[in-house]
Amino acid sequence: MELTVLMPCLNEAETVGACIQKAQAALSLLQVDGEVVVADNGSTDGSQQIAAKLGARVVAVSTKGYGCALRGGIRAAKGKFVIMADADDSYDFSRIGPFLEKLRSGADLVMGCRMPAGGGTITKGAMPWKHRWIGNPVLTFVGRLLFKCPSHDFHCGMRGLSRRAFDALDLRTTGMEFASEMVVKASLLNLSIAEVPVTLHKDGRSRPPHLRSWRDGWRHLRFLLLFSPRWLLFYPGVACVALGSVVFLRLWLGGPLHAGRVTFDVHTMEIAGLLLGTGWQMVLLACFVRIYAHTQKFLPANPLLKGAFSVFNMERGLLAGVLVFLFGIGLLAASTLGWAQTGFGNLDPATSIRNVIAGKTFASLGIQILIFSLVFSYLGLNSAQGNEPEQ
Repeated sequence: MELTVLMPCLNEAETVGACIQKAQAALSLLQVDGEVVVADNGSTDGSQQIAAKLGARVVAVSTKGYGCALRGGIRAAKGKFVIMADADDSYDFSRIGPFLEKLRSGADLVMGCRMPAGGGTITKGAMPWKHRWIGNPVLTFVGRLLFKCPSHDFHCGMRGLSRRAFDALDLRTTGMEFASEMVVKASLLNLSIAEVPVTLHKDGRSRPPHLRSWRDGWRHLRFLLLFSPRWLLFYPGVACVALGSVVFLRLWLGGPLHAGRVTFDVHTMEIAGLLLGTGWQMVLLACFVRIYAHTQKFLPANPLLKGAFSVFNMERGLLAGVLVFLFGIGLLAASTLGWAQTGFGNLDPATSIRNVIAGKTFASLGIQILIFSLVFSYLGLNSAQGNEPEQ
């Protein structure tokens, strides 16, 4: 079978029949060997009976969630390609032809686009203003920026993909963020992504939609950020480390810095040390997140990880951490010795206090490196390469 037309369904008795009939008419018109599958997520309004009576194949998906319904439906699909859209009659299933053409031409994922930027159309009353002018543009901009995806509408519910692409994506999420996971992973795996302009119509339901604007919008944004630890943690962390290091080293080794009537001294050095330490923690956490996401197959393999596991191992990390820690302890010991020589009186801010600040900063960085080395090695035990870091 070439094509499965898939509809996730939860209490769509008012509209699922019209959607099925449009899909069946399209399959007949296009002369495609295909089927219509309704992935029912626990409807209590008779949606299943309506779908079965019209000749659709009903697949019961007991685990609740938009993503669960679509995953269950795709797994049960018999078609080489799957085109999916909501069963609320907001998308026109008679317009599946362009999606099928793109899939036949080799596209792995074909995204519908409702937004004018991609040639789409939104009819009057079909989309709330906050979705049209805030939610979709912002989330799509973030997705395009972080993942270099060509899609102009990250969250269009009408899309198609090949079974080969579905198997490669290894989709995991259960809720509305399933839509984001699909396009993000396709981008990260460098799959072929095409786009088809579509028209979004006002849905035919009398009940409120399942979508919760702010909750689901936040879940989408959170997902996008978590799938890009570089932008969420690594790049900001590197910026903090760079700025903190420059200021810290200048004030530690060069003494007070005068800029007109403003003097930067030990108090500024303390803040710079805090910035340096915080940035370093963000960089390490970004590494943890990336390794975890890789080992759990949330993100595809990264050649840099393989190189990191071959160069950086626990022993080298522990050695580096111990050296940095001992350097900091040495500065603190020297400051303590100087303090003892003064009879444990007041310290000279120009020298001793700077060394105290530097000592505790380097000691803290050394401890962080030690912890990172242990966790890095532990996470590497389950790496996709199938071996732990080289010893």
